[in-house]
Amino acid sequence: MSQAAWRTMHEADEPMAERSDSAEPITERLLRGMPPPPPSSDSKDGRGRVLVLGGCRELPGAIRLAAEAAMRVGAGKLQIAVCRDLAVPLGLLVPEAMVVGLQQTEAGGISRTNADEVVKRAERCDAVLLGPGMSEDADTTAIVAAVLRASSTISLVLDAGALCVLSDEPGLTKRLATPAVITPHAGEMAGLLGRERETIEADPLAAAREATERFGTLTVMKGGATYIVAPNGDAWCYEGGHVGLATSGSGDTLAGLIVGLLARGADPARAAVWGVYCHGEAGRRLARRHGGIGFLAREIPTEIPSILAEILV
Repeated sequence: MSQAAWRTMHEADEPMAERSDSAEPITERLLRGMPPPPPSSDSKDGRGRVLVLGGCRELPGAIRLAAEAAMRVGAGKLQIAVCRDLAVPLGLLVPEAMVVGLQQTEAGGISRTNADEVVKRAERCDAVLLGPGMSEDADTTAIVAAVLRASSTISLVLDAGALCVLSDEPGLTKRLATPAVITPHAGEMAGLLGRERETIEADPLAAAREATERFGTLTVMKGGATYIVAPNGDAWCYEGGHVGLATSGSGDTLAGLIVGLLARGADPARAAVWGVYCHGEAGRRLARRHGGIGFLAREIPTEIPSILAEILV
């Protein structure tokens, strides 16, 4: 169904339907029919260039989790942009990355004065992830909005703190030639749509459809079952994850997987479907190995290369 047809049927400010239609299950068979693109060359650039921007003084680890996930899913070159205080520690933790220290606010976040530099760096990359570990404040909104305005061709993932731009300037994402991918959990989606969290949890697919229509994005509605809705109305569902994935930092790794696949040349739907599956399957494998809950988000990325290899053999 086209976006225009969906808009005609469901105005963005109407209440969510009590029940929504079905979504296609994400299975290995589905994935084999939509593999991520192979590298365009034997160089690092041929595997894609990623920029991950985020973090703050209180949440420095989110960027590491997302960045390592992007590399584990096959991206070739990694650039991290963080507030100045975090640059050297992250450079030591993630030696594969070029780490840029940005001017920061008194609270330890990334200052809006960096907007022009962030835009320049984003335009030199194949895919950009904005938001992990960022505060939901005016500085974050200004930087994300600047990137959205700068170019309609940047492949973007908006996660965590970066989602605040959708509330302040909901039309910005609709101008992109390639839909931005957004990755809200139920609480974030409730804020974006002005609903109660319980309403979102009662019908997450309907919430994902409404967000996709309202913002023109490809929406990844995270939860016990994760739903993906594309602007053309296509929808997928992954129900094979594990409760162990409900742990701090898990969402950061998912966002990193998706941006890494975008950098490799996958379209947003393919990147989201593969990212969600790899994230869930990693959780299943870690749960089997560690006896259920208790594994850490930092362990998720290490499972990804073998998962990719087994499906793409």
